[in-house]
This record gives sequence, C-alpha cells and structure tokens, in this order.
Amino acid sequence: MKKLKGAQILVETLKREGVEYIFGHPGGAVLPIFDALYQSPLRFILTRHEQGAAHAADGYARATGKVGVCIATSGPGATNLVTGIATANMDSVPMVIFTGQVKRKLIGNDAFQEADVTGITRPITKHSYLVKKTEDLARIIREAFYIASTGRPGPVLVDLPVDVSMEETEYVYPEKVSLRGYKPTYFGHPGQIKKACRLIKEAKKPIIYAGGGVIISGAMEELKKLVEKTSIPVTTTLLGLGSFPETHPLSLKMLGMHGTVYANYAIMNSDLIIAIGARFDDRVTGDVEKFAPQAKIIHIDIDPTAISKNIPVDVPIVGDAKNVLKELNRIVEKPEIDSWLEQVREWKRKNPLRYEKTGGLKPQYIVEEIYNLTKGEAIIVTEVGQNQMWAAQFYNYTRARTFLSSGGLGTMGYGLPAAIGAQIGCPDKIVFDIAGDGSIQMNIQELITAVLNKLPIKVVILDNGYLGMVRQWQELFYQRRYSHTRLINPDFVKLAEAYGAVGLRVGKKEEVVPALEKALAEKVKPVVIDFMIEQEENVFPMVPAGEAIDRMIEMA
Repeated sequence: MKKLKGAQILVETLKREGVEYIFGHPGGAVLPIFDALYQSPLRFILTRHEQGAAHAADGYARATGKVGVCIATSGPGATNLVTGIATANMDSVPMVIFTGQVKRKLIGNDAFQEADVTGITRPITKHSYLVKKTEDLARIIREAFYIASTGRPGPVLVDLPVDVSMEETEYVYPEKVSLRGYKPTYFGHPGQIKKACRLIKEAKKPIIYAGGGVIISGAMEELKKLVEKTSIPVTTTLLGLGSFPETHPLSLKMLGMHGTVYANYAIMNSDLIIAIGARFDDRVTGDVEKFAPQAKIIHIDIDPTAISKNIPVDVPIVGDAKNVLKELNRIVEKPEIDSWLEQVREWKRKNPLRYEKTGGLKPQYIVEEIYNLTKGEAIIVTEVGQNQMWAAQFYNYTRARTFLSSGGLGTMGYGLPAAIGAQIGCPDKIVFDIAGDGSIQMNIQELITAVLNKLPIKVVILDNGYLGMVRQWQELFYQRRYSHTRLINPDFVKLAEAYGAVGLRVGKKEEVVPALEKALAEKVKPVVIDFMIEQEENVFPMVPAGEAIDRMIEMA
C-alpha cells in the first residue's frame, strides 16, 4: 500500500469525491496543499479575497446541486471565509471548506497566523473537524462530503495543520461512511402522510407554501403533480423561487415582507397550509401571533429541528420532500375549493405587482426586460437589498436553481462571486448578477477573477446612489433622515474597463434593451452595465417590521 503526504491524500480524496473545481487563495499554512495541486487535474480558481472564494463555492453548489469546495490559509485567510460559511449555513448549501492551521504542537500558543477556526465556525457549520492525525485525513474528508450533502445540506469545515499536510501515511480511501448518531430520515411516517391527506381532503381554503427544500431535494415534479391533482395554489419563499413555475395560473409567486399582495392575503386567510421545505422565518410570518390565525399546518421537512421551531404545526412529517410528496400524491384526493380559487383569482386581478411608470429609469422595467430577453432561461444571481427584491418580484422563475441569493443571512457582496461559481458550474447558461451600487462594491475585486477565467457574466448595477433598502426604511420610518446611506461611487464603467471587462452606462429607458442585447452577445468577457435608476424608487409591497403580513404598504 503506497504512502502519501497529507496534501496528496487531500487531492486524491477530492478526485474520488468527484470534485472538479476548488475556489480559494493560497498562504503559508496551505503551501503543501497548493504544491500538491500544482500538477493535479483539479481546476483551481484563484479569487482575490477569501470571502469571494466562499461565495463562489456557494454559487457553484446552488447552481449545480454539487458540493462546493473552497480553501484558505490559517488565521486571517480562514476568518475571511466566515461570512461565506455563515451564508451557506443559513441557506442549507452543501460545501466543504479546507483551512490551513499552524503545526499541531503550536496550536494554542498564539503562533503566527493562528486562529481557533473550529471554535469560530462551530456555530455556523453543520460540522467542523480539526485533523490531529494524518492517518485520519482520508476518513475525515470522506465524512465531510457525506455530512455536507446528506440530510439538510450545509457547510462542513476541515482545519488542516500544516505538518499534517506534510506528513506521510498509508492512503486508504474509505468506501463507506458510518456515523453513529447521524441518520437522516428520508421517508415520511405513513400515518402522518395519511393524516395530511385527510386534512387536504377536508380543506376549504388550502395553500401550498414551498421553500428551498423543494429545490434541494429535487422535488419540483412531485410538487407540480400535487398541484395538478389538487388545484391548490402555491406560494414560495425567496429561496423557493423556481420550485414551481411562476407562469402557472396557480402560482402566487413569493410571499412575505416583499411578497405579492395576493400571496399574503391567501396565506393569511387560508384554513390549511402545506409547508414543504420551508422554515417559517420572520420575513415570511411577520407577527407570529397574527400569522394565518385560522390555518392548520402540515409541515414537511428533512430537518426535524425546523418543524414547530417558529410556528406550531398540526401534522409534522419528517422526511425528504421528494419521497414524502411521492407518497402523498399516491393517495391524496382533490378538495372542494372552487370558491376559494375564485377568491384567489380575484385577489390576483385586483392586486398585481405594479410600479409607477412615469419619471426616471425604473429598476422594475430593467428586470422585466431581462426576463423578456432570456425567457426565464437565465440564472439570476443577486446581491442583497432592493436589487434582490426587484429581481425576485419582476423576473418569472420557471426552473429550479435559476435564482441564487443570500436569503437567511442577507449578505451584501454575495452576488458577483456567486455568479462566478454559477457560471463555472453551468458554462452553457446565461448568468446575470443583479446588483446594487452599494452591494457590488463589497466584492467588486472578483471582476478580475471573471475576466481571467473568461466568464461572460452580465453584471447589472441598479445604481441609485444610495444603500437603497436602508434608505427606504429611513424614508418610511425615520422621516427621511438619510444617515450615512448616500454613496459617492466610482465610475463603474471605467472600473470595469480597468479590470478588462466591458463597461456600459444606461440612463434612459430606450437604452435598456440595446445595452442588454449587447451584454448577451458577449461570450468571453464579463459585462458591467451601470443603470442610473431613479434614486428614491422603493420596493413595494412592503410589510413594516412587526406587522402581520396582510398589513402591507402597497405603494407610496
């Protein structure tokens, strides 16, 4: 049996796990690993900041369904990954993160570039390892990929002391993984599924509330079959966009703080909520004491800790959404809900998503034209803020894994590096990063990563000269006291060109489509379009903090 250094074991095990791409940044404590990568078939993507590496691995994972991999050195390299790890953890993204560490004998001695990375990341990972024995390394990597990709997915961190990377041991790839105490439940309890079917049959005003778990489990066809069999309308969370086609007549699009009026009315007036792979977070529920007061709740989720965590549930079903829906579809019967469907249609007719079309350049119009030109086939990645909500509202999502955004953590700077990961994972897809002028600057250095890797990402900056969502709150709730939200921006066109990308600027409505068409025609370079939108345009509908979600501000 051959002996390999720890760094070589890492590379060999990554190959066995089917890894093709690694995102990251080198440093002293990971030099042995980078030396092993030098002639390996694994493709390394050098980002300009470790946070960019974490978000790129995240975007790759969300777009492809595969495990994203990133690597950074010890100390500041590892701590720069933390925001990206927390982002992935909140949104259940499968990632394996490798961090360098000082030599084992120096751990705890405040050595140069030492940080307690496992301690720092334990609350924001699914699991964290510190490798203490080189002979354990292959097993730990195998377990890391297994944990990251099974059950409710999430990030797993492996902290590698530099001497482990350099030490030799016999290499054995563990074919099987068996972890005591970690046995995800994949199939729902038959009795609970029957109870759910009874509630569905008896319901008069049911609604399906679909989350990101539907996409993670690949349950889109099963969800569609349930809808076609029962005629129950569907609303989705932000991360559930694409789980059910928004062009379908029974789609209510997104619910919650910036959801559609009709979705919020429907869930608040329902008598049965069928929650699938969603967690009833505060952006969806608003005031939990007032949320859906007449509704019984069926909750399907692979994570038992998510059930009844925020909202009490009547019928909990622990299991993988795809498996549970298959069983549910086998026995479910259609309820008598004709009058309910007419009420929902009436809400949709009276309360469509809309915006004031006079005045300056409107961001909603830009997003609509992106949809018209791509017909729902593009991968839309967003930053965080107003740009994120306009992208969620005014693009119709019809396919899974076409909307990538930081949901739970709301991480500014997510979009550009995540778009890089998505484009690398899906080279034949059109990838847009819909950004704000504040958020794009958090990780704008990754433009050079896109340029050097010949990634034709389309970066759409909705430039209003403000930290837009914060400014909106200041306008509505702080008497327009715009405290430190006004931005003085660089010339984004010149900046794009300095990085080697294509830079365009648009200030008029008639310039929007030609600029987007020019961006779509570019097949090699990233294109940055600086759209000079109306400065005080707001995102509506909006539920004020602490209100019930049917208490919306519809227009200013």
